[in-house]
Amino acid sequence: MSTTMTDTLDRLLDPVSRCLTPEVSLALVKLQADPSFQARLDELADKNTENQLSPEEREQYDLYLSAISVITVLQSKARMTLS
Repeated sequence: MSTTMTDTLDRLLDPVSRCLTPEVSLALVKLQADPSFQARLDELADKNTENQLSPEEREQYDLYLSAISVITVLQSKARMTLS
């Protein structure tokens, strides 16, 4: 994730972080992808490494990475709430 994207997400999600209770923060920190999602993500990542993604798979992979970036920033904010 680029620094600009991280900074933008951080600023956009700052109001959300102010709403985080300790319980919600803990749940966010513990959040993990379900096994079927993780398997698909791993498959797409492998195909990406091999430069073999179809246009549809590229779109799906990019969407997954964007969603993961949002979750990662939220988890970071949740950790700060807990500390």
